[in-house]
Amino acid sequence: MERSNTESKVVYVRMRRRAVVRPLSLVTLGDVARLVTDDDLQKRLKSVPLHRITPKDGNLLLIDMLQVVKAIRTEEPGLIIETFGEPHVLLEISPEGEVKPRMFVLVLAWLLLFFGSGMAMMNFHADVNMPQVQRRITELITGKAQSHPWLFQIPYSIGIGMGMLLFFNRLLRKRLNDEPNPLEVEMFMYQENVNHYVITEEYSKKHEDQAGENRD
Repeated sequence: MERSNTESKVVYVRMRRRAVVRPLSLVTLGDVARLVTDDDLQKRLKSVPLHRITPKDGNLLLIDMLQVVKAIRTEEPGLIIETFGEPHVLLEISPEGEVKPRMFVLVLAWLLLFFGSGMAMMNFHADVNMPQVQRRITELITGKAQSHPWLFQIPYSIGIGMGMLLFFNRLLRKRLNDEPNPLEVEMFMYQENVNHYVITEEYSKKHEDQAGENRD
């Protein structure tokens, strides 16, 4: 017995990690996943509806692989589905359709970090009595006591700035190399932890909703 053309076709599905959608919009399969299959079939599957955004969804919504598989099975019953990657995608609901940093908050955070890091460095130098240490080192090297050892303090200050550039691996918008800096790694780990928490909470809400429907 020969199988139909749809039954012999395979679609490869890879869920996105995160996506941004507009409020009250219709989330389709193309918004949450990448598909690899025949061109005509791929176009049809990308427009398959998954969920209509409502105000009660809040600003974060979870779409899992089971919803995607169910929607594909409904649209193309005989299709072979191969899934890869993440089993879910986290949707961020934003009126602009993309998440943009607010300039006021960005400038405020920059000023806070700038002056906060400066105060931290000054407090450290005051705690270890850095001026006295620099004067003592200069006296040991030159044999003369100086109240302001500029030949030591100027290279020291330049070295602090160069060390910060190397540590953060960035000169304005240009990266020095492809290796992520420690701040980027920490921000990545923070975002991963936030995503993990939100996903866990969303799964819990779904289980509670399903349990309530079953009781009804």
